[in-house]
Amino acid sequence: MITTILPPALPSKEYYDCRYSVLREPLGFPRGAELLGDDSEAIHVSVHQSNRVVAVGRAHLIPPTSDGSAADHAGPGATQCPGFGPLSVQTNRPAVQIRQMGTRVDARRQGHAASVLHGLEQASITHFGACVGLLQAREVAIPFYQSQGWHLVDEPYSITGIGPHRSMMKLLQKHV
Repeated sequence: MITTILPPALPSKEYYDCRYSVLREPLGFPRGAELLGDDSEAIHVSVHQSNRVVAVGRAHLIPPTSDGSAADHAGPGATQCPGFGPLSVQTNRPAVQIRQMGTRVDARRQGHAASVLHGLEQASITHFGACVGLLQAREVAIPFYQSQGWHLVDEPYSITGIGPHRSMMKLLQKHV
């Protein structure tokens, strides 16, 4: 089952448990690093299998005056992630950033991440009117995003404590 939660609602404890166990716990981050201050302003999509959340992701609208740079996680010592070059072009707005995508190890390779990503893209179009999606992908995830129609933008960079990343972009809809 796929669940979509629109702002200002927040996802369940089980959603955050999945986000932590997949994205932060393996890197040694403390509990709480899975939380983001603007979660109430974001769209959240999750996949539930056998009464358990197995995949998660979120998308938020990038403010019109922002380049998309932000802290990587909540709490002290968070690395500042770089902005997105394509946001310097006004026709690439409204834009969303997809973040915190993750699938539990035992549920990978079953299409859950693609379901979450598609749900975020569609909800971003209908709820935010987004025409462009942007994300910061771990190197290991780049082939997955490319298979879903995303392409690389900007130069490679590293997020402290997490590793090498590349920014990616996808046109979600044409401006009318």
